[in-house]
Amino acid sequence: MRRKKDPRITVRLVTALIASMVTLSVAAQAPSPRPKLVVGIVIDGLREDYLDLLKGYFGENGFKLLMRDGVMLDNVNYGTALDATAATAMIYSGASPSVNGIPAAFVYDAEMRRQYPIVLDPSQIGNYTDETYSPKSIRVSTLSDEVRIDGGGIGNVYSVAPSPSQSIILAGHAGNSAFWINDVTGRWATTAYYKDVPQPMQARNFSRSLASRLDTLTWKPSLSPESYPDLPAYKKYYPFRHQFLRNDIDRFRNYKTSAPVNTEVTDIAADYIKGLRLGTHDAMDMLNLGYTLAPFAAAKDADNRIETMDSYLKLDADLARLFRAIDTNVGLKNTFIMVAGTPAPPSTKRDDERWGIPNGEFIPRRAVSLLNVYFVPKYGNGEWVSGYHNGQIFLNHKLIKDNGIDPKTIRTEAADLLLRMSGVSRVWTIDDIEAGRAGHNADALKRNTQVDYAGDVFIEVTPGWEIVDQNPNNQKEVRSTVRTGFMSSPVFFLSPDLKAERITSEIDARTIAPTVARLLRIRSPNASELPPMRFNR
Repeated sequence: MRRKKDPRITVRLVTALIASMVTLSVAAQAPSPRPKLVVGIVIDGLREDYLDLLKGYFGENGFKLLMRDGVMLDNVNYGTALDATAATAMIYSGASPSVNGIPAAFVYDAEMRRQYPIVLDPSQIGNYTDETYSPKSIRVSTLSDEVRIDGGGIGNVYSVAPSPSQSIILAGHAGNSAFWINDVTGRWATTAYYKDVPQPMQARNFSRSLASRLDTLTWKPSLSPESYPDLPAYKKYYPFRHQFLRNDIDRFRNYKTSAPVNTEVTDIAADYIKGLRLGTHDAMDMLNLGYTLAPFAAAKDADNRIETMDSYLKLDADLARLFRAIDTNVGLKNTFIMVAGTPAPPSTKRDDERWGIPNGEFIPRRAVSLLNVYFVPKYGNGEWVSGYHNGQIFLNHKLIKDNGIDPKTIRTEAADLLLRMSGVSRVWTIDDIEAGRAGHNADALKRNTQVDYAGDVFIEVTPGWEIVDQNPNNQKEVRSTVRTGFMSSPVFFLSPDLKAERITSEIDARTIAPTVARLLRIRSPNASELPPMRFNR
């Protein structure tokens, strides 16, 4: 005779089964753990075409690792030409200069008639330097700020870069420290705004200072000259050899644009990762690094392809060494890495005369003198133009106001006169830019113009011409050759949560910060102007 089943047993079995299914479902839906370490790398002058050209020369664990295992954005557009400082600010804030407050590394004081660093802050004092800098000019939050805020201050944020403005922007407002190379002493310097002076950096300044060893350093090709691709024959017979001797007053400035400086940054990064135990705290740590592939400042001629290619090869080895240090101490599986390129700066040298390329010299001092000569008989005695800086004419606003002249009228008159000068192809007033009627990319030019630092008239010089200017601080001649061809800058994301992917469509640089924030599951910087991208996961 069969016994009747106890309904209570059935209920308990069903309940247990449902509970186990819910537990499995919750476990399956649980998000992957956030990275323990975030590494942000900005490379000045990184170009996708050089990466493709030299791919066969790279090792397996540097650029190839990023290209093979990461998400690669081929064509990141910054809108209009920006220097490394402004481009870095756009990447880290998700906002354009009109919003984030950073239009360039140097801006112009029309009253004092001098340029000054955008990060200048006389209220601060320097550490290992007499420079007085801070991040107060950054008007919004950055990725570094949001990482630090997310961890409630438990996680640490550090930055190391040759340039002070870039290093400070990389660290943001809330960072622990930002270090750069002082142009005069060669010491790694910082500002008292940041409270931390990491022990590895202290040790480096005292026991392995650049000043004590730089004159023994020689930068020469990594390969035999005939091994470099697409190199003209004459370059193969005359390989470069650059030194940084004590009697050269510009040796630290030149070093900051050379391939060996990337090795120095990598050495410090490895010391930070190990010595500061980054990635081992109860919140995300962040390490930000600035590298350079920009044209070498002391190159002998305009064709410096061999130096550029050698810089890529050396940086590839440095990146492999950095990634190895990360993997050894933290684990690449516990790390999120962003590598962002910024547009290459223009060359300082023009092509040799024998090639017959149309050229000339645009001398801003002459333009300023011409405008003053034009305005004196019309409006009376006085210096109506305060100066020229970075393609912009600054008028004397006090004199204009004292004489009751409409600023828009005198700006328009200045633009009309400048347009008739040799070597000038286009001219706009700040009013044209603010109204969105300047050039073929008017919206981008408006976004990338910070009116608080902008001049009155913007000049576009004919491509191929040289701008022959003077540094207003030391009166040294400064030459740059105008080229308008746009070269895209790639960006990479490397994370165990992302599938390898290559995206060739144009990407607005302002999407990078909110995209990184989304991948890290933190807030976007507070001025992010565009939504994040989405990738295969």
